[in-house]
Amino acid sequence: MTVEAAFELFEITADVGVSARGSTLAAAFEQAARGMYAVMVELDGVEERESRTVELDAAPAERQLERWLLELLFLTESEDLLFSRFEVVIEESGALRGVAYGERLDRARHELGPEVKAVTRHLLAVRALDGGFEVRVVFDI
Repeated sequence: MTVEAAFELFEITADVGVSARGSTLAAAFEQAARGMYAVMVELDGVEERESRTVELDAAPAERQLERWLLELLFLTESEDLLFSRFEVVIEESGALRGVAYGERLDRARHELGPEVKAVTRHLLAVRALDGGFEVRVVFDI
């Protein structure tokens, strides 16, 4: 059985979390990123005009998830970029290469939600499922 790629948001006091699934760990990481940006912006309104590549050395899966999302947040904060689609490859060594597709923030056009200020380690989890993976992460908003 293959796990369908998806994400869902859950509320936690003063924060918001994402539970994301995918048939591979990389697909679950992609969905976690989509979930994070779904908190901040209406994803359908973000066009794929630019891309940014994120490369990370090997790390344990939970740490790698945290680092991946933090790098994306850094790009949003430093370059005013919003992303809506992600491609992630996790090498056998554990190294990650991801590409995020999106565009510059346009306050007149983008429907914005709360700002994600940080990726927390609270409830951070990566687990294998029958036919896939599930990740959970909580964001400080």
